[in-house]
Amino acid sequence: MKQSLFFVCFIMLVTLQPLSSNATGLQAVTSPESFFGFHPGADRKMFSYASLMGYLKRLERESDRIRVDEIGQSELGRPMYLVFVSSPENIKRLDELKEINRRLALDPNIPDQERKQLIEKGRAFVLVTLSMHSNEVGPSQAAPLMAYNLITNVEPDMHQHLENVVFMMVPSHNPDGHDMMVDHYNKYLGTPFEGSTLPGVYHRYVGHNINRDFITLAMRENQVVSEIYSKTWHPHVVVEKHQMGMSGVRYFVPPYHDPIAQNIDPTLWNWSWVLGSAMSRDMTAKGLQGVSQHYLFDNYWPGHTTTSLWKNSISLLTEAASAHLATPVYVELGELGVSGKGLSEYKKSTNMPDPWLGGRWGLPEIVKYEVESVYPLIRTASRQKNDILLSRNDLVRREVNRGKTVAPFFYVLPSNQHDKSELYKLLRLMHQHGISVYKLQQDAVVGRQAFNKGDYVILMAQPFRPFIKEVMEVQQYPVRHYTPGGEMIEPYDITSWSLPLHRGVTAVEINHNQPGFIEKLMPLSPEAMKMESEAAAGEFLVFNGNFNESFLAAFNSLARGVEVFRNASPLETGGLKIPAGSFLIRQTARHRQAIEQLLQGMVSTPRRITSRPEGFTQIQMPRIALVETWLHDMDAGWARFLFDSYGIPFTVVRPSEIKDIDLNQRFDVVIFADSREDQLMYGQSRRGEERFIPFYPEGYAVGMGREGWQNVLDFIINGGNVLSWGRSVDLFTGIMEPRQPHQQFRFPVNNVSRQLTGNDLNVPGSLLAVNLIPNHPLTLGMPLSIGVFHRENPILETNIPSFGMNRRVIASFPEENILLSGFAKNEKLLSRSPAMVWMQKGKGQVVLYSFAPNFRGSTQVTHKLIFNALLLRSQSGD
Repeated sequence: MKQSLFFVCFIMLVTLQPLSSNATGLQAVTSPESFFGFHPGADRKMFSYASLMGYLKRLERESDRIRVDEIGQSELGRPMYLVFVSSPENIKRLDELKEINRRLALDPNIPDQERKQLIEKGRAFVLVTLSMHSNEVGPSQAAPLMAYNLITNVEPDMHQHLENVVFMMVPSHNPDGHDMMVDHYNKYLGTPFEGSTLPGVYHRYVGHNINRDFITLAMRENQVVSEIYSKTWHPHVVVEKHQMGMSGVRYFVPPYHDPIAQNIDPTLWNWSWVLGSAMSRDMTAKGLQGVSQHYLFDNYWPGHTTTSLWKNSISLLTEAASAHLATPVYVELGELGVSGKGLSEYKKSTNMPDPWLGGRWGLPEIVKYEVESVYPLIRTASRQKNDILLSRNDLVRREVNRGKTVAPFFYVLPSNQHDKSELYKLLRLMHQHGISVYKLQQDAVVGRQAFNKGDYVILMAQPFRPFIKEVMEVQQYPVRHYTPGGEMIEPYDITSWSLPLHRGVTAVEINHNQPGFIEKLMPLSPEAMKMESEAAAGEFLVFNGNFNESFLAAFNSLARGVEVFRNASPLETGGLKIPAGSFLIRQTARHRQAIEQLLQGMVSTPRRITSRPEGFTQIQMPRIALVETWLHDMDAGWARFLFDSYGIPFTVVRPSEIKDIDLNQRFDVVIFADSREDQLMYGQSRRGEERFIPFYPEGYAVGMGREGWQNVLDFIINGGNVLSWGRSVDLFTGIMEPRQPHQQFRFPVNNVSRQLTGNDLNVPGSLLAVNLIPNHPLTLGMPLSIGVFHRENPILETNIPSFGMNRRVIASFPEENILLSGFAKNEKLLSRSPAMVWMQKGKGQVVLYSFAPNFRGSTQVTHKLIFNALLLRSQSGD
C-alpha cells in the first residue's frame, strides 16, 4: 500500500514538473512561468530583453537540446544572440552540420555520391527572426515558449522531427527597441495612455525602417542577421515574423501576392506554397481562425530580412494581427475589413477559408498563433529534409550554370570613377553579402568594350547570382493587373534599389561571354577594396571633392579643431589637378595621430603636397539643428545616422521647442527632413477638414505652431540657412506670415503635385534623372546629371521672385528619359520641372529638395547635395 502511494505521488510529481528528454535521461527544465512570474503572452505583461536572454541561457544550462551563441551587437551595444534547438545529437554536431550547410549552399561541384552522403548526414535548418519592429511585441514574447515547448515536447511529435531539423531563432532582432517598448508600456500601464505609441523611433536611428535596410546593411542588427544566411549558417528556411493592423485578418502566411521578384528560381516560390500551406492547414485545424494566404504582401522588393530569398533560402513572412502592445482590444464584426491585394471582402474564401468573426484579441492570442506556426514548419522541414537539402544544392548548380550560359555574364566596375570612395564601399558591401569580387590583372576587350588593368569585376557564375543581378541591374517593375487590361497591381514598397545608380557608380553590364576573360581575373580580399596609398610626402593632405568620403575627413577634422580649407574653383599645383570643392587639411604634430587613425578607416586616400596652394579658403563647422518630430520620424533618424557616420555634430530640436529658442543665437543651419507639414506644424495628420489624432502620451503630438514657424522665418531673414526635403517643403509654399502682418510674402515656389497626380502621374519609389547646374556652391563635386529618389514627393514650380528675394533652380528633370530605374507613369509631366531650388530671403538662404536626398541611407549619389548645403555661406548663389 505504501509502495503504491509512493508510486502515485511520484507520478504526480513527474506530471507536474515539465520535463526535457536528453541524452542523460529525463531532466527537469525551468518553465517560463516560474522564471518570469507570469505566462509569456499574459495580458499587460512583458519581459525585458535581458530577462528573455536570461531565461534562454538558463535553458542552455539545464538542457542539452539548446545552444545559445552570441553573434554581434546592436546599435546601442546590446549583445545579439542566435539560439539553436534540436536533438541532443544535433546540438553536439552543430559545427559539422554548419560545414555541411556551407558545402551544399556554395559548392556547385560536389560529386554526386558525396552530395548524397552530405544530404543524408545533414539536417534542415529553420531560422525565425523575431520582432525587428519592436512595437510588434508578440514574436519576441513568444520566444521562451517556442524554446521551452520544443525542449519539453509539449507538441508531442516535435522531438521526433527535431532529429531531422535544427530550429534556429534570433529572439529579438532589435534588442534596443525591445527594451524601449517594454519600458514605455510599463511607464503608462494603468493610465489612459496604456498601450500607446512610443514617442520617437524604437531604435537608435531608424525605427520601422530597420526592415528596409537589407541591401544597404547600414544598421548593425541587420549586418548580424544577414551574416547568418549570407556567410555562416546558410539556413534552408528563413521566416521573418511580424505583426500588422488590428482590424483585418488574424494571421498571414505565404504564398505571397503578385508581383514577385523576377530573378528568383521557381523552386523557391513553390516551396513557399508548401511551407505556407502547411502552416495554414495545421493552424486552422487547431481552431486558429483568420489565417490568410496570398494576401496583401508581395515579394518583389529585396530590402527586408527575407533578402535571404535572393541567396537561395526558402524565405517566408508571417504577420499577426496586433493589439495595443500587451493590452487587449475588442474588435466588432462590423469593424473587420481587408484592403489591398488578394481579398476584396472580409468573407470566407480560398485565401481565408475560416474567417475570424471578431471578439477579444490580445497578446495571449498573438503568442499562441506564433508558437503554433512553428510546429508545421518543423514537421514539413523534417518530412522533406532530404528534398530541401537536395533542392538547395540543385539551386546552386543551376544559378552558377546560368551565370555561365545566360546573360548578363558579369559586371565591370571601372576603377576610374567620379566618386571612387563609393566604388570601394560598393565592393565591400558586396563582400558583406557573400559575393566574390575580382580585379583585372591586364587590359581586356569584351566585344567592342575595352577595360583596363585594375578594373573590378563581379562574375555572375556565383551561388548568389539572383542577388547580384537584382542589385546590380536597372530595375524594371513587372507590371501586373487584377484583370486583363484592368487596374495595375501597385507595389507594396519601392521599385528601385540599383546599387550602382543609387551610389553614383558606373557599372557596365556584359552580355557577351568572352573566352579567356575569366583567366585575367584575380580574387580580391576586403582589405584590397580601397585606393592604394602613394609614397609622396607632405604635411598638407588634399581630399578630392568628388568623393563623399572627403567630407568625412573634413567634418571629422573640423570637429577636432583642425583647420580645414576648401577651393571653390578647380586648380592645379605641382602637376596635381584638384577639382572644385576639395578639402585641404594640414597634418600638424598636434593632430597627427587623430588624422592617421581617420585615414586608416577610409577607403579613399588623400594626396600629399608640401605647401598650401592659392585658392583655398578656410571653412568652419556649422551649428546644426535637426528638427525631428516625436511621430516616428524615420527620415530624421536616417539623417542622424548620416551625420553620425560623417562626424557631423548636430542638435535634435523637437517642433514644440522651436518657439522658445533663439535660433540665430544657437544655430547656423536648421534642417527639416521628410516629414509632413501638418505633423511639423500641429503634431497631427490632416486630410482636408478631417484631423487624425495619433495615440501618443500627452505632450508628444505637438507641432511648432504659428509662433514656432514665425521663429523659423525670423531665423532666415536674419541670416540663418534652412534645408528642407521631401514632404516638409510644403512649409515654404503659400503665404508666409512673419510677426508683422504688413511683411507677408510668398517664397517664389509652389508645390503642384496635386495637380499632376490628378493627371495620373505615378512615381511609387523610383530613381529619376535630374540635371545639375555647374559651378554652384551646392553642386561642388557633382557630375552634371545624376539620379534622385522620388516617391510621391512634392513637385516644385518656381516663380519670378519679388520683395527682395532670389531663387535659382539647382536641379531639374530633363525633357526626355526621366526614369532611370523602377516604375513611373506619365513622368513626362515632370519635364524641365525643378527638383531642387535655392532661395534667398533677407540675409538667409533656403534649400528645397523635392526628393529625399538620403532615402533610407541608400542614395549616396545625392549626399553631397546635403553636405554642400551645410557649408553654404551667406552669398547670393547666382
